[in-house]
Amino acid sequence: MERWVTYAFISMFFAGFTSVIAKQGLVGISGELGLTIRTIFVFAMVLGFAWYAVPAAAWSTVSKTNLFWLGMSGVTTTLSWIFYYKALKLGDVATVALIDKGSVVIAMIMAWLLLKEVITLRMLVGAAMIMGGLLVIAKK
Repeated sequence: MERWVTYAFISMFFAGFTSVIAKQGLVGISGELGLTIRTIFVFAMVLGFAWYAVPAAAWSTVSKTNLFWLGMSGVTTTLSWIFYYKALKLGDVATVALIDKGSVVIAMIMAWLLLKEVITLRMLVGAAMIMGGLLVIAKK
């Protein structure tokens, strides 16, 4: 198995825990406050990781284009997290997490439009199954 696939599965594992742990952390407080506290922890841990893993010389290779696109990613991540936490505070973890994972289909379409990545029949079938599952589970 390629290393990136292993990393993706590890990410999936932790992401699954994240929603349940976050829902527990929201008991008695607002989603906005919970997101703020979580983000402080994320910031500190990512900063520590960067200090450990990124060589000092690598910082000089960052371009304006990198800053722009990573900044835009930060904006979209922030908006996603704000609405995710609002939904998590009010809804069931499994339903909220599943709807959020519909982002796979959005990512596929955006990668096709912006990055010219190929969408295969296998991917289309998978996307249709994701959307079908999303509709089945989200329907009340």
